Formats: sequence, structure tokens, C-alpha cells
Amino acid sequence: MTGAILLVAHLALVAWLTLRPLDVPWVRPANLHPLTGLRADLALGWPEAALRIGEGLALLAPLGVLLPMADGRLSVSGLASLCRTAAAGALISLGIALLQTGVPGRVVDVDVLLLNTTGVLLAHLTVVPAGRAWLRRRLGGGGVPEAGYGKRGGYGGLGGVPEGISGGASGSCDGYAAGEVRGADRVAGAGVAGPAGRAVSVREELSQGRTPTIPRVGIAP
Repeated sequence: MTGAILLVAHLALVAWLTLRPLDVPWVRPANLHPLTGLRADLALGWPEAALRIGEGLALLAPLGVLLPMADGRLSVSGLASLCRTAAAGALISLGIALLQTGVPGRVVDVDVLLLNTTGVLLAHLTVVPAGRAWLRRRLGGGGVPEAGYGKRGGYGGLGGVPEGISGGASGSCDGYAAGEVRGADRVAGAGVAGPAGRAVSVREELSQGRTPTIPRVGIAP
């Protein structure tokens, strides 16, 4: 959910930056020839070229991380994830370029599309594989707590019976460790004396109901 919210917020920011009308006296012609705009930027000198190229790379670069976050899957092919993210970034950049044709002061530049897609790829390769590996290790290291109902030696030493019902049977008795039940104990506590037998009997009574008793009536000879 967080990834989807961040994705929508980023796209809204991109739309505001790229689709606002500009009040400029003139605009350069549209560039439909790959690398022509990059060569023109490099001709302006390294500081100016680095600024323009950096802007093109950074504009959609967060999509390389936000799109996999919105997807939310950890066990996925790295190559497939990279291809899907790059394709989505290219389509978004293309959609922006098409919309810019109707915005005053905006010019379509195919090199911007190339830079946008490259930025998405670089961000994805830099962050997503390492982030997914870290999350898999973190989630894989977790598990059921050692002490818990239904675990031997936990709060329910006898198959999940709480201490308040088992009469403290989660501890050791008759030389047996906590949570260990002898063979005779498993048969509804029959013939067993001590806490273990009482705990199993109580558990059977709770699950099946108490057995009604019929009082004996003596008959005179």
C-alpha cells in the first residue's frame, strides 16, 4: 500500500513538472533523431551537459524502485522484473512526450525518453535486487516463537493446555522434562497419577464434557 501511494505521488509530481505550460519567447524544434539532443548538450560544455543529462536520468528514476514496491512480490525473476519495470518506465515517458505536444512551450525530445528509461533501469538495478534479498533473509529468519501454546516446553507443555488448566504440568514431573508425556499419559490420563494425568484428564473433559456418574444403590439380601 505504501509503494502504491508513493508511486501515485511521484507520478503527480512528474506531471506537474513536465506538463505545465511554459511562457517562453521561442522553443527549439522537436528532436526525433536519437542522440542528436545529447550531442547538442555535450557541445555546451560538461557542467551544462551534466545538469541536463542528470535531469533526464533522475526524472523517472524513482519508478525503478516504486513500481516493484507497488507490485509487492519478493520471489520473482530478476530479469522479468527488470524488463517489466523498464517497459513501464518507457511507456510512461512516451505518454508524457505525447501529451507535451499539446502543451505550450514544451518540445518532444526522443533523447529525453532514452534518458528517462535509462534512469529507471539504473535505479532498479541499484536498489531492487539487494532490497529483495535483504527482505527475503529477514522474513526467512523469522518463525514461530519458541515459547507458545502447542509447543513442547512452552506455555502449553501438554499439547497446548495452558498452565492454569494443566495444574502446572508444563514443568517436569516424575523425572520427565517439561512438555514430555509418557506413553500411559497419552491415553486420557488413565492409570496416571500426578500432574500429567490430571492435566490430560482435564483436557479430555473440557473437549468431550464431563461423564455423568450414577450413584450406586445398595440392595439388601
